[in-house]
Amino acid sequence: MHRFYASHSLTADTVALSKEDEHHARNVLRLADGDTVEIVFSGTRYLATLHSGSGGLTACLGSPLPTTEPIHTIDLFQGLPKGDKMDMIVQKAVELGAGSVTPLIMERCVTRLDDQSAAKKQARWQRIAYEAGKQSGRVLEVPIHLPLSFRHFLDRIAEYDAVLVPYEMETTLSLRCAVPADAMKIAVVIGPEGGISEQEISDMAQHGAHAVTLGPRILRTETAGLCALSCLMCLLGEMDGGRGA
Repeated sequence: MHRFYASHSLTADTVALSKEDEHHARNVLRLADGDTVEIVFSGTRYLATLHSGSGGLTACLGSPLPTTEPIHTIDLFQGLPKGDKMDMIVQKAVELGAGSVTPLIMERCVTRLDDQSAAKKQARWQRIAYEAGKQSGRVLEVPIHLPLSFRHFLDRIAEYDAVLVPYEMETTLSLRCAVPADAMKIAVVIGPEGGISEQEISDMAQHGAHAVTLGPRILRTETAGLCALSCLMCLLGEMDGGRGA
């Protein structure tokens, strides 16, 4: 079923499509009056019926559909990688259910962005996140933040019930054992291509983060975060099926 995002409400049960979605529905998909679609509006998915009039393409909302959003919030802090790897990381993290993605400026990051470049990159990543969310059925837009310095990230650790740092030198503590039973807000920290420095591991540990192992294989930076997200979603029961609206 085709899925669209509504921009605003017109009446209690009628919404207007975004201009981009209206163009796509009319001119690409050739949808007509009375066609049934899925509409995402104000954090909820609905079955809806399209209507075309002088004011543009609208949708009459019907029954709400089960939410696709995870109960748990898992935020990804990704050591800024080289090239365009961040594009794929953002796309797949959104598909997997990440609550947000923040590029992290770490000691061994090769890529450095000035303010103008960072803003352009962030806008691109947010667009990728929007498209990935639409494709995967997310009902909330996932924020992709501007790059964050490691020092400022340390100040944010206290916001989380658990901060987990996949680290190749850790061989004992697994994700399964590291997640508190009552944790609802979790951060995952991934190093860049050169890895996380011993000083960074020490600094994070002093603020309450835990280094964890993802197994005996060393994963690339673009793989490690997606692996950790997938494992956590499974461990937390977020892959057990749909929930009610």
